[in-house]
Amino acid sequence: MKLSRRALLGGLATAGFADAKGLLVEAALSDAVNAALDAAKRGGAQYADVRLHRRRSQDVAVRDDHVERVSDVESYGVGVRVLVDGVWGFAASPITTAAASRDVTRRALALARANKELSLEPVVLSPSPARTDVWQTALTKDPFRIPVEDKAELLLELCRRLRAVKGVPFANAHVSSRLEWKLFASSEGSLLEQRIVRMGPGAHATAVDPATGEFMSRAWEGQPRQAGWEWLEASGFTALDGRLAEDAVEKLRAPSVEPGRKTVVLAPTNLFLTIHESVGHPTELDRALGHEANFAGTSFATPNHLGKLDYASPAVTLFADRTVPGGLASCAYDDDGVPTGRWNLVEKGKFVGYQTTREQAGWIGEGASRGCSYAQDYASVAFQRMPNVSLAPDEKGPSLAQLIAETDDGLLISGSGSWSIDHQRYNFQFSGQTFHAIKRGKLAGMVRDVAYQSNSLDFWRGCERVGGPQDFALCGVFDDGKGEPMQSNPVSHACPPARFKGVNVLNTRGKGRP
Repeated sequence: MKLSRRALLGGLATAGFADAKGLLVEAALSDAVNAALDAAKRGGAQYADVRLHRRRSQDVAVRDDHVERVSDVESYGVGVRVLVDGVWGFAASPITTAAASRDVTRRALALARANKELSLEPVVLSPSPARTDVWQTALTKDPFRIPVEDKAELLLELCRRLRAVKGVPFANAHVSSRLEWKLFASSEGSLLEQRIVRMGPGAHATAVDPATGEFMSRAWEGQPRQAGWEWLEASGFTALDGRLAEDAVEKLRAPSVEPGRKTVVLAPTNLFLTIHESVGHPTELDRALGHEANFAGTSFATPNHLGKLDYASPAVTLFADRTVPGGLASCAYDDDGVPTGRWNLVEKGKFVGYQTTREQAGWIGEGASRGCSYAQDYASVAFQRMPNVSLAPDEKGPSLAQLIAETDDGLLISGSGSWSIDHQRYNFQFSGQTFHAIKRGKLAGMVRDVAYQSNSLDFWRGCERVGGPQDFALCGVFDDGKGEPMQSNPVSHACPPARFKGVNVLNTRGKGRP
C-alpha cells in the first residue's frame, strides 16, 4: 500500500518537523513509511507495521535553595514490525530516511525467519479494521513552551514556602514534562497519528528533630496527569504552602502505631497503588500464562479462574479504561492500531476479564483485542502494557468524611509510600504518607511507622464499603516497568476511598517506641 503525502500532513504540525514551506519533512515521512511497507510486502511479510515515534522528557528539580538538576532528553526514530509465516521480526533505527526504513525492514524480515527456529506456535492476530485518524491530548499550555527558568523559579518559591515552617530545614520540588508523538501505519491500511503530553509535579518537606537528628518526610499527594502546564494550577501545586511542611513536623512527633488486625480506610492517593499491584499486574494475560515474569512476576489469576474466582466482595467492580480524560495511559489507539475502550476486570466481586493485545485475544478465545499494546519508544517492541485500572465508585456511596464517621475503630491511610508484593501478585505490604487513628467516628490524631499487610484475595474480599463519586480521584505513576529489556509505561488508577476489614497493620519499627 501507499500512504499519501496529504494523509501525513497532520503529523507535521504536531510533531514540529515541518520546514518553512511545510513540505520537505512531510514528504520524508511519507517516503519512510511507504519504503518500509513496500519492502515488507516484497519480502513476503503477511503483516507489517511502522511506527515513527518521537519521545521527549524534560525534568527540572530543585533542592532547598538551588537548582539540583535539569535534563531534556529526546529520541526519534522508526521501528518496523513484520509477521512472516506466523513469526514476529522487529528492527529499528534513529535514521528515518526511505533508505534507512528499507534497511530496517530487511533486518526485521531476517530476524523473523531466524526466530522461526525458536517459535512454538504461530502468531495469529485478531481482526482490526483499517482506520485513519488524528488524536491529541487536550491542553491549554504546552509545557515545552514554558522557559526552564520559569519552571525553576516556581519550584524554588515552593521550597521557600516549605522551609519557612519551623523544624523543616529541607525541601525539594520537581516538575516533569513528557511528550510522545507517534505515527502508526500498517499493511492493513491504518494510518494513525497521536500526540500525548503528560505532566508530573512533586514536592517533599523534611522535618528534623535537632535534639536526636531524627527526620521524617512528607510528600505532596498531588498526581501526574495527561494535560498541559495548566495542570500545575488545577492540581493545587502552584498554591502549595506550609501545610505540607506542618504535616511533616506532626508526623515526626506522632506516636508509633499499635500493630494488629484493624479496619483501614484508604484514601484514593493510597488505594490507587494497591490497585496497581494487586489488580493491574495480575490481570495482564501474559503474566497469567507465564509468558512474562520480569519486575512483577507472574499471576495467581490464571485463565482457569476466569468467570469463576471470587476476587473481591460483591461491593467491588474494577475496570480497565484507556479512554478516561487525563489518564496517563489514555489514548485513542494502541500500538497495534486498535481503538481503545473500557471493560470490567472484576465485576461485583467476580474475576471476569484480562488485558490483551491483537496477538493475545485468541489465547483466551476472544475475538478482538482490548487495545493494550504499547512500546515506550521507536526502538522498543510493542507488547501488552497496563491500561488505566480503576475501582468503580458506589453511585450512592459515602464520602471520605462519611466513611470515617461510620468507622468506630480504625486507621485512615493517605498517600503512597513503600510497597512490596510477591512474584505471583498475591502477598503484599504497603505503607503510605500520613496515618490517622479513627476513634468513634472521628480522627484521633496522627500516628507513624505504619505498614499494612494482606494478600490480594483476602484484601479485596474484605472490602466492606466503597465510597461514592464525590471523592472519586484519578491518581497514577509515570514509570511502570515491565519486560526485558525493561520498558516504562505511564498509567493512572481512579478510585474513591474505601474501607477494608481485618487488615494486618504492622509497626515498621517494632511494637511501640522507646
